[in-house]
Amino acid sequence: MRAEDVGILALGSHEERHGAALPPDTDARLASHVAQEAARRAGGRFIGVLRSSYELPEIDTGRHQSLEEVVEELRTTLRKAKGALGVKAAVLVNGHGGNGPLRERLPVLEAELGMRLVFNSAITKLEGPHAATGELSMGAVIGITDESKLAEHADFAQHPEVGFVGLEKVRRKYEWAERQAREVEEEGVRVDKELGMKLLERAIAEVVNDIRVLQS
Repeated sequence: MRAEDVGILALGSHEERHGAALPPDTDARLASHVAQEAARRAGGRFIGVLRSSYELPEIDTGRHQSLEEVVEELRTTLRKAKGALGVKAAVLVNGHGGNGPLRERLPVLEAELGMRLVFNSAITKLEGPHAATGELSMGAVIGITDESKLAEHADFAQHPEVGFVGLEKVRRKYEWAERQAREVEEEGVRVDKELGMKLLERAIAEVVNDIRVLQS
């Protein structure tokens, strides 16, 4: 498969609260950065950013869409990329944890579209708790973190979504959310650009590997 036969599509929420220091479209911006840089290094076509995103039950941190809406937009986007650009396979670079269930829908889409699809959630695996040190640090590297608002960001009464610290229902429902919240309560949040660079490089490297596997 030629390099240009592989599409790279970013997935991430656009209207999700990320505390005071990060914008609502943090996930989409991080996913776009990783996707575009991986495409630059490995070849392939960056085919854009999905507008819709899904969120898990009980997590109300902003405006998201149903899983069916996300699947339909993904289907339409990939079909257009195949028809207009000749894309034969795609790496989906996911920057939003709530999109995880989308992975289960991919086999049906692969069969329907005749395309090999790889779901890469390296960003969400590496970043740690929501809107906490990992995301703040990666955001600082790509220029979207407002460090002047870090003290306000760490006010969990005002921004309960940071680390899900103040979202009691979420903490009770999801064991992983409780672990992340405790981590943030114990360690706080900070900006570490060296850490941010390392996390981004690891995420990019994983996407590059997926692209090259498809190309081979």
